[in-house]
Amino acid sequence: MTYLSFSQTWYYFLIIAVISYFIGCINFALIISRTKKNDITKIGSGNPGTLNMSRTFGLKVGLLTLFLDMLKGGIPTLVAFLCFQNAYFEGTTILISHFAMYLAGLCVIIGHIFPCTLNFRGGKGIASTLGVFAFALCCQGWYYLFAVLGVGVITVFYIFKTEWGSMGSLLAVTVFALIQGVIFYVTYSNILTNVYVIVCFMFLFIICLLTWTAHRANLFRLLAGEEHHTSVKKMTRKEKREQKRLDNVKQEENN
Repeated sequence: MTYLSFSQTWYYFLIIAVISYFIGCINFALIISRTKKNDITKIGSGNPGTLNMSRTFGLKVGLLTLFLDMLKGGIPTLVAFLCFQNAYFEGTTILISHFAMYLAGLCVIIGHIFPCTLNFRGGKGIASTLGVFAFALCCQGWYYLFAVLGVGVITVFYIFKTEWGSMGSLLAVTVFALIQGVIFYVTYSNILTNVYVIVCFMFLFIICLLTWTAHRANLFRLLAGEEHHTSVKKMTRKEKREQKRLDNVKQEENN
């Protein structure tokens, strides 16, 4: 075990925060859409995220976007955890890795939603947030993978049945934040008033606040009954029709 003071580590936190922010500025949805000679910010809902990519280019492209954005949130979180694994703030029993990984995750999300490379107008951060929580929970114990998979399955089922993609995603983020909050509460139950513990809880709160605020337009449309539906069935049928069309074109070219 290693004990470090904040004065010894603050510049590491600054480096983690800055690098994580700029990683968050990488918008994979926009990059993928431009390879297809399109601009996802000008199509459908205009959101450069998983759901709009799925509606526009098909489920496979949407899932690719989801995977890349989750990695974008997860990898900085994992690296921050590994940098301070088994290290504690001096004079406490508080793991620095808990502080560092959610600092990294929060900065990735801020970079995704407010990227300086896109005039501070980015996506809504759901996939990156899910990646942050998935990696952070699994870093604290491999058995949390079952919780991650469970929330994922329930979220997919909810979206499949209700066709409310944004609400399903927000609920998943909130459940993950609550799970992590409970873990922090149990781990630090005797020192909940410590400033580092309070900051860790604040990280969770700000992450939820950012994602819910980024979806405020979706929530208003949902209340007004005007929200875009996310039908997995329709996207699957669309993809099958497109694949059939491509197969026919290929067959004609061979003939």
